[in-house]
Amino acid sequence: MSLKVGVPKEIKPLEGRVALTPTAAGDLTHQGIEVGIESGAGIPSGYPDSDYAHHGVQILPDADALYDWAELVVKVKEPIEPELHRLKRNHLLFCYLHLAPNPTLTRKLCDIGLTAIAFETVVDQGRLPILVPMSDIAGRIAIQVGAHLLHIPQGGPGILLGGLAAVERGNVVVFGAGTAGGAAVRAASALGANVTVFDKNPQQLAHMHHLAPNITALVPTKSVVDEKVADADLVVGAVLLPGAAAPRVVSRAQVAQMRPGSVIVDISVDQGGCVETTRPTTYDDPTYLEEGVRHFCVTNMPGAVPRSATQALSAAMVPYLKVLLTPDWQADPRLAGGVNVHDGKVVHPALL
Repeated sequence: MSLKVGVPKEIKPLEGRVALTPTAAGDLTHQGIEVGIESGAGIPSGYPDSDYAHHGVQILPDADALYDWAELVVKVKEPIEPELHRLKRNHLLFCYLHLAPNPTLTRKLCDIGLTAIAFETVVDQGRLPILVPMSDIAGRIAIQVGAHLLHIPQGGPGILLGGLAAVERGNVVVFGAGTAGGAAVRAASALGANVTVFDKNPQQLAHMHHLAPNITALVPTKSVVDEKVADADLVVGAVLLPGAAAPRVVSRAQVAQMRPGSVIVDISVDQGGCVETTRPTTYDDPTYLEEGVRHFCVTNMPGAVPRSATQALSAAMVPYLKVLLTPDWQADPRLAGGVNVHDGKVVHPALL
């Protein structure tokens, strides 16, 4: 008998995503799986309760009812207060967790004693299939937001990233040429900026180099990083070590050499950030100044475009959710390898 799948409303500030679209939830109910959703959970993504009810999804009146009813809790972001006291030992939790920079949450999940599988540590043939679509969105948002923060009304120096005739192009530096970094590189290149991307993977560098003539792909040596960061209008951090804390690739001293009003967007903030001056922010208060540089370090960047992000997340995640609903899911290395905590203990190698 399959577990009851419960989808709560996200309560992180201005987080509009929901774990399942109505059609994805309906795909499960049509297979005889019980699915419940907290009333109103889909509204920020444009999905009213009636859309879910049409597909046979049970509508639970509030969070307490949802967590009491559910056995498998599927959500988007890591649980925060007051969600933690609703989680029980018998729950199976499936969501983005990003535990490496959050020992407090790790300890609380262990104290609860449940099993928690992180979307970002599900690995399939060397890929991170549930993380990829959100990383793609975050990379694009990084350039959109960064370009906006360079405008005078936002406290920027008044730079148009792409330039125009008789005007210099803006300079964008991206650390990491994976999904998020690659998306940022493509978006910045399309605007017409001068783009420099740093990565240690020669295949990734070759791919970035051939995307467009305004992209320079380099290995991150200190002297070159010093030079490029100091001359950057926008720096994007997109370095990822799956499940582990992000390495610091930009120091405070390097940030201090940037021009006043320049911008840093650290997508790696979910894993602690790859810039020394990074600290987590929310969409309620998304930016801060450090060393004269405007920082945007929101921990749920795709939450700003919930309609698009929900559709992409649901499509990527549901195939693995279906496996999780089978009695022998622990025999599947993709999901078993994604378990972060179990029975009061941290079990994922990146967190040990």
